[in-house]
Amino acid sequence: QVQLVESGGGLVQFGGSLRLSCAASGSIFSSYAMAWYRQGPGKQRELVAGITSGGATNYADSVKGRFTISRDNAKNTVYLQMNSLKPEDTAVYYCNANRRLLAIVWDYWGQGTQVTVSS
Repeated sequence: QVQLVESGGGLVQFGGSLRLSCAASGSIFSSYAMAWYRQGPGKQRELVAGITSGGATNYADSVKGRFTISRDNAKNTVYLQMNSLKPEDTAVYYCNANRRLLAIVWDYWGQGTQVTVSS
């Protein structure tokens, strides 16, 4: 079992920056792939960025060059540094932990943190 708690959301102006954190507890954090998803008003949840247990990263095209995902296994925490924020980045951001072993999948979600970018 993994518990995920996001923090760092808030209101920021166009072009500003925020850093989201997701603290994990309850299991072996380093063995999980971690990701940030977001869900904007009236939109489906979408993948923003992911990082594997080995540190490989991937990003949605809409955030490449602006957002950076990282993890600190010693602190059981994954981060999302968001720069050059735009109003279209406004959403609830969710942390996800995922692990697969053969046919077994572990998948956990945080409660979400609101990010609002004003123009």
